[in-house]
Amino acid sequence: MKEKADFLRRLIREKPLGAFCGFIILFIFLIAVFANVISPHNIHEAHFDAMLEGPSARFWLGTDEIGADVLSRIIWGARVTIFVGLITTTLHLIVALFIGVPTGFFGGKLDLIVQRFVDAWMAFPSLLIIITFMALLGRGSIQLVLVLGISTGIVNSRVIRSAVIAIKANEYVVAAHAIGNSHFRILLRHISPNIFATVIVLFTITIGHVIIMEAGLSFLGYGLSHGTPSWGGMLNWEGRQYMETNPGLAFWPGMSLVITVFSINMFGDALRDLFDPRLRGGQGSYGAAKGKRKHG
Repeated sequence: MKEKADFLRRLIREKPLGAFCGFIILFIFLIAVFANVISPHNIHEAHFDAMLEGPSARFWLGTDEIGADVLSRIIWGARVTIFVGLITTTLHLIVALFIGVPTGFFGGKLDLIVQRFVDAWMAFPSLLIIITFMALLGRGSIQLVLVLGISTGIVNSRVIRSAVIAIKANEYVVAAHAIGNSHFRILLRHISPNIFATVIVLFTITIGHVIIMEAGLSFLGYGLSHGTPSWGGMLNWEGRQYMETNPGLAFWPGMSLVITVFSINMFGDALRDLFDPRLRGGQGSYGAAKGKRKHG
């Protein structure tokens, strides 16, 4: 408990922007979890007497082409966007670790064969691959999670592999091999803790990328179905068609995407700097002051 409190103090003191963005992410996550409680209107309820209405006391962010409340759709869109992003990024991380750790650690023919497959996969434009598979599998949240998670996981396995290769060359890993430690023990005790910072950064960067990809696919008509209130879908349907009549239909979902992705990236950078002792930010003013107190 004390370590968590110390880490929180370090985060606020050394990385104030990252801490602020972390609170924004927490706020958006709580909105996503309690969307059914805080949503002022039913997202499928049409108010034909208030179609394409601007912000008012009844509808704080206005209404869309059928009179549905934009604020309620933004709130439910947070649930769809955040949950799809989290699940997809978790699947991506599993795929990246499954490919990157063994190929980087064992090397040899396994690394050669697997990396040639990764090279072939990366040779094709990622958007073309994703759109092709979405066209074959059809629109839906499960299809979107599988396609985005596996595709990004294969590409980012290179990052995990590079981190494992760099750590494997250290003297303490060579010494662990020399004294007869098993491969499993070395992976658990020496490799895994040292790629933790890389995994955190990869997770936070990828979740922002996945959210943008989901929004882009929904905007192109290959993502979630039209009835699902995702921010990308809102930009595609009512935002694109009626933005001149009611600019808020494009502004609010677009701004929600910008704030969410920016906050995730800044919070991820702050965590990376604090978790990785090899970086200067891992010590920061807190570490320097602590060192001075010890020497004093």
